[in-house]
Amino acid sequence: EVDLVESGGGSVQAGGNLTLSCQASGLISLLCMGWFRQAPGKEREAVATMTGSGIPQYDDSVRGHVSIFKDYTKNILYLRINSLKPEDTGMYHCAAAQYRTCPSWSVNLRSYFDSWGQGTQVTVSS
Repeated sequence: EVDLVESGGGSVQAGGNLTLSCQASGLISLLCMGWFRQAPGKEREAVATMTGSGIPQYDDSVRGHVSIFKDYTKNILYLRINSLKPEDTGMYHCAAAQYRTCPSWSVNLRSYFDSWGQGTQVTVSS
């Protein structure tokens, strides 16, 4: 397993932008990593994933609205959220799997990941 520490969340007005960071203790080039969001009273759901080599996948509901990217020199995974909406509110968790490749998008995506961060809260007000 790898240690993951998220940061960058906060309380923002709708229309603003945020960039979330996830510092990994291992080499992210070796890991499939992802961002998951847990809204109040809802299940934790996948937002975006990225393979060790940098190939992204997005949930259809956020495509064009968020961007996942990596800084390989610092072993940091990022999630940029543009034009924030109240429905973006939730706890954002970073996750990693001990494989370079990521699975196809599916409802069982959570089970692929074995390392999780504590999360960073994003609250968007209208």
